[in-house]
Amino acid sequence: MKGVLLVNLGSPDSTKTNDVRNYLDEFLMDERVIDLPKWLRTFLVKGIILKTRPKKSAKAYKKIWWKEGSPLIVLSERLQQKVQKKVSVPVELAMRYGKPSIYSGLKALEDQGVDDVFIIPLYPQFAMATTETILILAEKLRKKYFSQMEFTSLPSFYNHPDYIKVLGNSIQESIQGKDWEHLLFSYHGIPERHIRKSDITQSHCKIDGKCCFTESPAHAYCYKHQCEMTSIKVAEYLDLKPGTYSTIFQSRVSIIGSWLKPYTDKTIAQFAKEGTKELAIATPAFVSDCLETLEEIGMEAAEDFKEKGGKHLHVIPCINDREDWIKVLSRWIDEWALYKSVK
Repeated sequence: MKGVLLVNLGSPDSTKTNDVRNYLDEFLMDERVIDLPKWLRTFLVKGIILKTRPKKSAKAYKKIWWKEGSPLIVLSERLQQKVQKKVSVPVELAMRYGKPSIYSGLKALEDQGVDDVFIIPLYPQFAMATTETILILAEKLRKKYFSQMEFTSLPSFYNHPDYIKVLGNSIQESIQGKDWEHLLFSYHGIPERHIRKSDITQSHCKIDGKCCFTESPAHAYCYKHQCEMTSIKVAEYLDLKPGTYSTIFQSRVSIIGSWLKPYTDKTIAQFAKEGTKELAIATPAFVSDCLETLEEIGMEAAEDFKEKGGKHLHVIPCINDREDWIKVLSRWIDEWALYKSVK
């Protein structure tokens, strides 16, 4: 029997400092998030980061927390529920970190008689710290607890025409009728070394501004290339002129090496310094609004833009549980259930 597991990032159980600490501990100790030797990762995370970061992050979560709970969890649950109504196979939800766990999601499918699972990482672009870590953990769990199961995973959909149309329409609807001078595509940042580690050719990814636009098998696993292509494809769909949009990267942690550039915070500050009054910003690395979109961009970045001379930072919501996104996901699931592939 076939079934589907939707997997998103995750969230703390609450805004309490201890819950945030537990979540950050699981997240940051993942060797594909902080890819350092375990002794050094343990020293950085448990000896430095977890001493101060949980309290600060708890305050940030409190700013965006909903009555129903974590926005990311609530939005993911809505997505799962709406998709389930449109497809004929069981659909469960899991988080890479926190609850519900990938184990619990697989167990729920097993309890319904499922032995053929379509894993859908809810990340348009591939990265070792997102899609890869989900699939690696799922396979470990399969071998240990669910050996009778067979897994198929949805490939990165960063340039799939259906996704581009949904994302493009969501942006257009959000900025329609508003004055904006430039559109920013802000993606979650990752260390540059992650790009090189994911380079299957071991030679193509030089992060020199050219390699992302030179044909290569490396692009199948290159996060930066896939981000650049998402921006370009959406810009083409919206008929944006060159120079009216940019690709940038947010959420860097400077203590663990050089991260992808240009940086979101510095780019926004530069636009304000140069006299730009109206900026629009989308966050296409996320399908669900979360701390990084609601607080880091919607609050911190918007406030910083105004403080430096800007007027409005128009923050575009993620695609969340939009009806057109629900239809696309449901169609992909139906295609897999019938043909074992997505067109």
